[in-house]
Amino acid sequence: MAVEKKQNEALNVEEALTQSEVFFLKNKKTIIGAVVAVILIVAGVVMYKNLYVEPREEKAQAALFKGQEYFEADLYEYALNGDSISYKGFKYVIDEFSGTAAANLAQAYSGICLYHLGKYEEAAKALDQFDGDDQLVAPAIQGAMGNCYAELGQLDKAASLLMKAAKAADSNSISPIFLMQAGKIYMKQGKFDDALSAYTTIKEKYFRSYQAMDIDKYIEQAKLSKK
Repeated sequence: MAVEKKQNEALNVEEALTQSEVFFLKNKKTIIGAVVAVILIVAGVVMYKNLYVEPREEKAQAALFKGQEYFEADLYEYALNGDSISYKGFKYVIDEFSGTAAANLAQAYSGICLYHLGKYEEAAKALDQFDGDDQLVAPAIQGAMGNCYAELGQLDKAASLLMKAAKAADSNSISPIFLMQAGKIYMKQGKFDDALSAYTTIKEKYFRSYQAMDIDKYIEQAKLSKK
């Protein structure tokens, strides 16, 4: 009985293999074509990355370097638009190397340059096009946008962005800055409860920050203004 069972199992296996062979023979061209297509796609992706993406990223980074130097020296016009000698500007990097990490970084730089040049609406638009999810960089850009809208007199939008940026960063270094800015906007708007909430968050959550050193003064101002 056991021998017969093993013989049946062997026959089933052999039959399955035979069916597989028949299926392969019938569909050989389709199967081989599909395999070749996958190989070509993978090879294409690798070649695209090695021969186009990486060299282009390197060129973009090189084009960005001089702009970073101008930016750090507070030469925002040169950083943004170039120096008419060899460096072409952050705007050039954005247009010429679209899709690269360097171009994305140039987008953030250009927004901050425009802010310092007093072009707040352009700055807000430029910063809004920055694509990033870093825990500190993304909120910092959001906070910078808030400052742009504050300069444009759009105080509700400004305060909202600053509060969101502070919450997203959850950082002892930048969250208190945005909370303080939002608090001052709320005070200007007569929204004393909101200002008090922003100031109190600094005192309770970010008590080790520089802004916390004299936060009691602002809390008292907000309380007195409510009366």
